[in-house]
Amino acid sequence: MSPIEIKKVENRKDLETFIQFHYDLYRGDRYDVPNLRSDEINTLSKKKNAAFDFCEADYFMAFRDGRMVGRIAAIINRKANERWERKSVRFGWIDFIDDIEVSTELLRTVEDWGRQRGMTEIVGPLGFTDMDPEGMLIHGFDQLGTQATLYNYPYYPEHMERMGGWEKDNDYVEYKLYVPETVPEKYQKIAEMITKRYNLHVKKLTKKDVFKGGYGQKIFDVINETFGHLYGYSQLSQRQIDQYVNMYLPMADLNLVTLIEDRNTPDNKVVGVGITIPSLAYALQRCRNGRLLPFGWWHVLRALKFHKTDVVDLLLVGILPEYRSKGANALLFSDLIPWYQKYGFKWGETHVEMETNEKVQSQWQYLERECHKRRRCYVKAIDL
Repeated sequence: MSPIEIKKVENRKDLETFIQFHYDLYRGDRYDVPNLRSDEINTLSKKKNAAFDFCEADYFMAFRDGRMVGRIAAIINRKANERWERKSVRFGWIDFIDDIEVSTELLRTVEDWGRQRGMTEIVGPLGFTDMDPEGMLIHGFDQLGTQATLYNYPYYPEHMERMGGWEKDNDYVEYKLYVPETVPEKYQKIAEMITKRYNLHVKKLTKKDVFKGGYGQKIFDVINETFGHLYGYSQLSQRQIDQYVNMYLPMADLNLVTLIEDRNTPDNKVVGVGITIPSLAYALQRCRNGRLLPFGWWHVLRALKFHKTDVVDLLLVGILPEYRSKGANALLFSDLIPWYQKYGFKWGETHVEMETNEKVQSQWQYLERECHKRRRCYVKAIDL
């Protein structure tokens, strides 16, 4: 068998090839949800992604006999390394055929790349920041993926075990939450109590609030403060915040976005955020090679504007630490559940949650739920 050739992405054509490999490898798979090609280009572009203000990255492709057989990204997030006092090189965007030589060579390439830059460990799958998909799926291969998460074939974690030297660094879980016929009484009672006792109130947004009233900024301020202590998190910079506000909030159905304000503060401080969207999973599967044209745009529009899906994705749910014990999350759910009922959603998909984050998982306790996916970040020491 001929040897594997590793090629670094050097130009736009190479990047297109790098991105295309996932569409080819998973074509026709009923569970994989591919990203839009334009989103992938914006994320991986060193000129467009604000994360490159504090990140360094290169992308590599594996070929055998002239045929592409794998890909991987090597990333150093200096801000996260400083925050967590680690010297980590991250691997992400990893895809490969079922050939242990290919997966081994891809990961060895990232390991060597990190060693040359003084890193002492390799971790992943991770993106540039927590706003990118992370974690390799190890359970739930028969469950539909989401726009915000990775899907991979079952042989991926099998390769990690076979290679040796890799250990579990962190596990994430994901829950399927069934939309109840009525808002659980417990949520209603807690919501009424904390409104009276703590003067916390639901804030529904308008487009003007988001782009002229400063609420886009307030949303990400809460996200930074809420998730700052979690595994591998690096604070979003101002340029990243501006980028995400302009990229995602214009297309959001603001009925499905709920904020909580503390009316005891002079500026009605935002203390909680719930950002949810109709699932784009089936719509994105219909975008051939991740392109909106010629007909992909229609499927995305049907999901976003006409709610032609049974599923709602809970992208970001965050409550400031000092307000969690007050039951502030009940306000979010008591407001959002009636909208889910109105739109005909049958169940919600949580975003990835650290398996040890019992405080987050406890907020679903009054809903029928099912832990249906688990994914893992691996770590391996780099021999210097």
